[in-house]
Amino acid sequence: MREEIIHIFPLHLRESLKNLVVPEDALEEIRIRIGQPIIFHIKNEEWYLKKEIKRLEKNREHAYCATAEDLRNMIKFISSYSIYAYEDEMKRGFLTIQGGHRIGMAGQVVMDGGNIRSMSHISFLNIRVAKEKKGCAKDIIPHLIYRDTIYNTLFISPPGVGKTTYLRDTIRILSCGSKELEGKRISIIDERSEIAACRQGIPQNDVGPRSDVLDGCLKSSGMLLMLRSMAPQILAVDEIGSREDCYAIEQAIYCGCRIIGTVHAYDIRELSQKIYIREMLRQQMFGRLILLEKGETGRRKFTVYDGNLEKLC
Repeated sequence: MREEIIHIFPLHLRESLKNLVVPEDALEEIRIRIGQPIIFHIKNEEWYLKKEIKRLEKNREHAYCATAEDLRNMIKFISSYSIYAYEDEMKRGFLTIQGGHRIGMAGQVVMDGGNIRSMSHISFLNIRVAKEKKGCAKDIIPHLIYRDTIYNTLFISPPGVGKTTYLRDTIRILSCGSKELEGKRISIIDERSEIAACRQGIPQNDVGPRSDVLDGCLKSSGMLLMLRSMAPQILAVDEIGSREDCYAIEQAIYCGCRIIGTVHAYDIRELSQKIYIREMLRQQMFGRLILLEKGETGRRKFTVYDGNLEKLC
């Protein structure tokens, strides 16, 4: 267990957590719900904390159940005892802590008209463990290079396969530069704080020396803002989908900026059925489409398509 995660748990649980043996990079998320067992998701399996014996077991019988006091303490630790300072982030439903780990929250919300004003009585937490996996995209990079820049590129996969992880590593490599391509200025519009995982404006993940991050901003607004303010050579965005996103991408491309982004789809056929993406594919705005899939052993594999949706490798 990583120290930054252990330290957001109540004091009486920390010793048990410190003694847990979890395979490196195997822990994906931890679910905490008032009155329910704490669930550790490890390689698509659910494990439960047995506090008395200080270990995880698959059997949920006698598993430790989180209390309301546990949740109250965790919120204090997550917000560094300053809940009001993080109120804007919390009403978006999550906070990012040191190390880039993202804490999702749910409970009772206070509405102001049609907008969420604040969140109170937080009863559910989801700790998503940050994993950088540096080098995972190195074999993809040669397929993206076009002259002295890159093709406009989309990473495609179902949820949970690793689009954001591959996008982040692609950004890092392109920002650092390589023998094939000199480092590029990259502007990251990190609407959900998942790419750079900024904590108080500082990226917790390595996104390279030539990357600038706009954290917590709508993609559609952020792309145009960064075009005006930071003069990027490449814009990076996660989870494209809305009409506004696609319009902003078109404007960026017309301004001579390259795009790398991600989109949810199980395959190329499903991608081509997405109403706002379909027209962009018809106009061949993306020169490379990278389909990510998870093999039977859990290893990721990729397939490269060109702008005509023809398989390259």
